Amino acid sequence: MRVGIGALATLVAVLCFLPYFAVLTAALAGSVDTLTHLAETVLWRYTRDTFVLVTVVMIATAFIGAGAAWLVTMTEFPGRRWLEIALALPLAFPAYVLAYGYTHILDHPGIVQSTLRDLMGWGPRDYWFPEIRSLGGAAAMLSLVLYPYVYLLARAAFSVQSGSAFLAARVLGRNPLQACISVSLPMARPAIAAGVLLVAMETIADFGTVAYFGVQTFSVGIYTSWFAMADRAAAAQLSLGLLAFALLLAFMERYSRGNAAYIDSRRKAPMERIALSRRWQATAFVFCFLPVLLGVIVPVITLFSMAIGSEQDLLSPRYMGFIRNSVTLASIAALVTVIAAMLLGTLNRVKGTRITAISLYLGRIGYAVPGGVIAVGLLVPFALFDNTLDAWMRATFDISTGLLLTGSIWLLIAAYMIRFLAAAIGAYEGGIASVGTNIDAAARTLGADLPGLVRRVHMPILRTSLLTAGLIVFVDVMKELPATLIMRPFNYDTLAVQAYRLASDERLSGAAVPSLVIAAIGLIPVILLCRRMRRGVS
Repeated sequence: MRVGIGALATLVAVLCFLPYFAVLTAALAGSVDTLTHLAETVLWRYTRDTFVLVTVVMIATAFIGAGAAWLVTMTEFPGRRWLEIALALPLAFPAYVLAYGYTHILDHPGIVQSTLRDLMGWGPRDYWFPEIRSLGGAAAMLSLVLYPYVYLLARAAFSVQSGSAFLAARVLGRNPLQACISVSLPMARPAIAAGVLLVAMETIADFGTVAYFGVQTFSVGIYTSWFAMADRAAAAQLSLGLLAFALLLAFMERYSRGNAAYIDSRRKAPMERIALSRRWQATAFVFCFLPVLLGVIVPVITLFSMAIGSEQDLLSPRYMGFIRNSVTLASIAALVTVIAAMLLGTLNRVKGTRITAISLYLGRIGYAVPGGVIAVGLLVPFALFDNTLDAWMRATFDISTGLLLTGSIWLLIAAYMIRFLAAAIGAYEGGIASVGTNIDAAARTLGADLPGLVRRVHMPILRTSLLTAGLIVFVDVMKELPATLIMRPFNYDTLAVQAYRLASDERLSGAAVPSLVIAAIGLIPVILLCRRMRRGVS
């Protein structure tokens, strides 16, 4: 059985490596003419828009996330206790859901501009209003849903800081804000940097928001090259460029976490909350409430108002099919991904060789790779396999096998597994860290083989961690758009695909219905996370 587990873990590692190798091979096999055409036409625009978008979102999320985390952890003001939970809620919303809601409000025919024209008597050319369908609008939507990555990590770092250094800065004449900038923020910098780099990975992977707003990023370019222009070489070459950037971010995130050891978690002197004046209490409340208002309250109210008059029947057989497809894909993907994480983690725990460590690293880097890149990387080799097999069967037996793997649910499940395996590995490692190796040795001494050790010892202890990992993967799959769009079987649509299709047809009211369902399901792991936060330091 040990060989069986090793073989399955190797299969998972090879499957994780396959998309990157396929993208590299397809990109190098593409003609120089294709690369030259890309460089002369769209490459600069893709690079510029992607870089600007990532930079703006990183800065905005660092400011919002770290600032809010410091205020709810280090200060006392009215509403702090419920705000520290509410600040995590935007994590449940895909950015494209916010994009649909805010377009309905802020676009030219929306309620805001219509009201302005009615009140002021303006015509369409008599005033200027910021364009929501723009690079700035996409950056705003992504910032509102991604800042919780920074907030959660920064809050954890602030909560374990010793008060000694902060009090020393106050004794030396620094006011609370100056002490925060000179002491608290530098001590929490690794956690903040890790959160910001996670935000950057999610930003480059986004497709639904930038595509709807017409922002020309690499993710949009990959999809356009593959479908609109049917140029697979161009899609592979664009994927290679985005893959290089994603792997650089993954390395930076790993490096950042590796240097996070100097945060003082011994808490020699408890950190007393700072008593703010009335004016600063109001300022702190407004600063923390605005992200919740703009990232949760306004979108939910807007989407509900849109859904009421949308004529979309959530209980119709068609919509029940969308829900069934989404839940089926997410459930299978969550189960497969958790099993894959246990295979890789267990093998590395038992053997601990360089090969098992590399396999585990291959499983982790998928989170930094956009779904569109993984989709292209899987479709290229499996389409070649299907076409080669079909040609051989036709020539040998006069039988057409068709496409056995390409366009199947299982290849789509494989893409989900590669994309979100890092989340499951993280949950597994967090749980298994509490299981000493002496427990493994005792079980083996009593006659348990490796599968028995995992089934009878590890799984009961890791039940909560594995359930959390499954929930996270489940919700991430529900929200995933680019891989689903590219790889889904024919006439097999999900809630995310339905929302994207309706929004692309400018039927925003209709798109509100599947968007609300996705957001509602996304609240499940966020609520569980908030419960854990409430049991922690507050």
